[in-house]
Amino acid sequence: MDGQRLRDFWNQEVSALLAVYRQFETLLPNPATGGAAHRGEDGRYVEALVRDYLQKYLPKDLEVLTGFVLRPAVKTGKNDRSRKGDTDVHSTQLDIIVYDTGTYPVFQRMGETVIVPPEGVIAILSVKKMLRDSDISAECEALMNASHICRCDQREPEQRRRGPFLALVGAGSQLADTRAQKQNQIFRKLQELYAQPINFDGMVGFIGDLSGWHVFKTRPPEKITHENKKAKYCFVELDGNELHHGFQFLLSGILSVYYDETRRNVRRPGYTAFPPKPATNLGEIPFEALR
Repeated sequence: MDGQRLRDFWNQEVSALLAVYRQFETLLPNPATGGAAHRGEDGRYVEALVRDYLQKYLPKDLEVLTGFVLRPAVKTGKNDRSRKGDTDVHSTQLDIIVYDTGTYPVFQRMGETVIVPPEGVIAILSVKKMLRDSDISAECEALMNASHICRCDQREPEQRRRGPFLALVGAGSQLADTRAQKQNQIFRKLQELYAQPINFDGMVGFIGDLSGWHVFKTRPPEKITHENKKAKYCFVELDGNELHHGFQFLLSGILSVYYDETRRNVRRPGYTAFPPKPATNLGEIPFEALR
C-alpha cells in the first residue's frame, strides 16, 4: 500500500511539534523535576502548539480556538422552539474548540478565546502536557458534558446531526508501566464513566500520548442492531517512525465530522433572543413579488 510520502510527512510534523516543546523545556528547565520551570505556562504552551499545528492543515472555514460553548434557550432554524422551557447553559472552559467560523457566528471573541453557539462546534480537545491517571475520568467527563451541550438538534435521533469529535491529547504521559496495564487502566475508566446509557457521539474518540501511544474509538457499522450497539475501543503503541498515527487520527476525526453528510444541511443557530413586547401596527404596503 502506498501513501508512504504522507506517512513520512506527518511523522516529521509530529516530531517537529514535540521537538519545539522540548526546546521550551530546554530554555526554561525545572531544576528539581522534569519539564519546564513554569508549569502553568508549560501546559498553555502545549495547547498553543497543538492548536497551531491543527490550524495549519484544516480547511480555512475551520478555526482552532479556545473558550466556551453557550447554548441559549432560544428558537433555531426557521422557527424551531424545541428549546422552549430549557435554560441557557454553557460549558466549562475548553482547551481547544474546532469551530466552523466560515458558516456560523461567534458570540464573543478576544484573540483566540471565544464564546460560541453549539451549532458550529466540529471538535473539542482537552490537552495535557503530561497525561496522568486522574486526567482520564475527569477530562473525558468534561468532554462528554460539552458534547451534550452541543446536542442542539432536538429532532428524531436518526435525523440528528453528528456530534463533535472528542479527544484527550498529551505531549507525554505518566500511566502504568506495561502495555497491558495501560490498556486495562484506560478501558476500565471508560467503562465506569459510560456505565449509564450514553449516545455514541458523547463518548471520547481519542485518548493519546503523541510521543508513543493512543486509544481510539472505531466508527460503528452502517446498520445498528442490538448485538452490535457497542463502542469498540482499540489501543496502539508506536515507535519513533510511527508518531504520525496519533496526529493523523486527530485530523481524520475532525474532518470526518466536518464533511459528514448530516452536517451539510446548515440550520440557522440560536443567536438572538427577543422578549415579548407589544408593537404598534403602522399599516401595510403591497409588493409585486417575494423574490
